[in-house]
Amino acid sequence: MNFYIDESGNTGANLFDKTQPNLYYGVLSSFQNIENLASDKIKELRNILGVDRLHANELGMGGLVKIADGLISIQEQLDLYFDFNSVCKLDHALICFFDQIFDIGVNPAVPWSGYWTPLRYILLLKIATLFDLETLKKAWNARIQQKSDKAKSDIIEVCKTLISRIEIIPDDRSRQIIQDALNWASDNFKEILYSAHRKRDINLITPNLIGFQGVLLDIAIRIKDNNKIQPIIVVDQQVQFNQTQQLLADFYAELKGFVYEFGTGLPDIDYTGMPETPLLFKSGIDSVGLELVDIFTWLFKHLLEKKEIAHELYPFLRVQINKGFYNEISLKAIEERWTDWFAKLPEPTPEEMKTGLKFIRIDEQRRLFAVAENNQRKKKLLSAIE
Repeated sequence: MNFYIDESGNTGANLFDKTQPNLYYGVLSSFQNIENLASDKIKELRNILGVDRLHANELGMGGLVKIADGLISIQEQLDLYFDFNSVCKLDHALICFFDQIFDIGVNPAVPWSGYWTPLRYILLLKIATLFDLETLKKAWNARIQQKSDKAKSDIIEVCKTLISRIEIIPDDRSRQIIQDALNWASDNFKEILYSAHRKRDINLITPNLIGFQGVLLDIAIRIKDNNKIQPIIVVDQQVQFNQTQQLLADFYAELKGFVYEFGTGLPDIDYTGMPETPLLFKSGIDSVGLELVDIFTWLFKHLLEKKEIAHELYPFLRVQINKGFYNEISLKAIEERWTDWFAKLPEPTPEEMKTGLKFIRIDEQRRLFAVAENNQRKKKLLSAIE
């Protein structure tokens, strides 16, 4: 199977460029040899437009309309599949903050259910209401800050700012958990491992690599039932992230055949079909597959952003509505998915309620002990200073 991967909206670690609020990945795939079978047809389309390469951003809607019939013909001939991934950059910054501060593996002031069950998403959405843009920028800059002292002072300031707004949260329990967790994190900066120390570490937490995880998981699903097929995976060549993309692909290849149980009620991550072949990095000039995925990505970006699309191109897009995967990392997507999930939960039985309350009491004792222990350490430190 052949896969071609394109990216749009790249701003790297700069998540606050208003002109590029989202990072997109498009993945075009086919069981046919796209390079061989589409080459002559792509040449014809280039000749119609008088260009050396089909690049959607340069051709614009008008140029694509002129070759719409040819694009539809290629799609039908090769039985193309197109998968689309998007990452909202501002929401990514907030999710990164949550995953570092509220991970029970490093912050014992968080209840187990607040991170390892779907309740994490309720907690995340409530924490989001405490942020404004400037506080979010400070939290993200601390995340990518290589100077530990600077990152520490910034994240302590962020935690204090959020605590000062805690009354926005409507319920007592959430206020207690969030405040305890923020206090513990600001008092124990080293333990939460918040800041990146190397350039490679920064690359690994950018939307580019988070989105690329989705790409690899989509490919794994596509080839899961065809393990005998060695896929060809072609990625658009670019200096900044290709090396880190290969690093991530190698890591995921080592997980092939493994299903990771993320937590109670949370979806498993299935690495069963993860590809093991090295990525091929090519320029769009050297690959008709990359030319095609560029067009798909550009059009689906327009569709997602509710921009006008010429009616001549709708047949080209409509085919993929039911064939392709679409994955979105955003607070809006999280809210829509998990609100529906919680609404469909059955009422617990009396026995389940009894068992659950017992577990909650045990975990709350652990959590409150950690909070009290931290407060005691802080008092001793302040006494020593005085």
